[in-house]
Amino acid sequence: MSDAIVILSGASRGLGAALAMAACRPGTLLVTLSRSEPLLVADHAREHGCVHVHHAVDLSDPAQAQAVAQDIFAGLPRDARRYRLINNAATVEPIAQATALDAAVVAHALHLNVAAAMLLTGAFLAAVPASADRRVLNISSGAGRRPMPGWSVYCATKAALDMYTRTVKLEQQASGLRIASLAPGVIDTPMQERIRATLPDAFPAVEDFKALHSTGRLAAPATTAARILHYLERDDFGENEIDDIRHY
Repeated sequence: MSDAIVILSGASRGLGAALAMAACRPGTLLVTLSRSEPLLVADHAREHGCVHVHHAVDLSDPAQAQAVAQDIFAGLPRDARRYRLINNAATVEPIAQATALDAAVVAHALHLNVAAAMLLTGAFLAAVPASADRRVLNISSGAGRRPMPGWSVYCATKAALDMYTRTVKLEQQASGLRIASLAPGVIDTPMQERIRATLPDAFPAVEDFKALHSTGRLAAPATTAARILHYLERDDFGENEIDDIRHY
């Protein structure tokens, strides 16, 4: 019997990899989803008495996302005390002005940033007993709450994730589910590297992000991951369904 079951998407790099490492605790069943297996996480889990199961999946493909959601929750133990779903998988692409958007790239972002989280959350709610301590954490962004030229797709998808969170909270208010959409702040990840490589014509704020990096104002992924997991276990988790880790 596992004390806790943690399902985490986007676990192969950046904040997701750091969250996976931090979640490796004795008595935990950690289920990760990403296109490539986080090998360091597998080793770390064995060393810390954590059972790790990985599902290789492209969550931007709706059929794959639906299939993996059904697969995970069909075989999920029903006797754990705590169940946690962390929807972290996302892309900042496309970084472009509205006149330069490509339909396929927009669809990819919508499926990965929004639809995958919806499918996993729905399967989680259907499968996990309401009597258990159930919590869903959606990793959002300040971009979903503040428009930025060049990020129309990213801002829109994160705003959609926020509104989805608010709606699910209303739907599930009698069930005891706790859910929140959390902005994690600016973190030193491959996503930030991609942002800094963008041309100003596509993303006018690129110099601001370069300055964050050059002045050491990007948080370390491991530090942020630890803060997020601590936040997830707070007694007041979910009271503010739209939140920011920088408030804690």
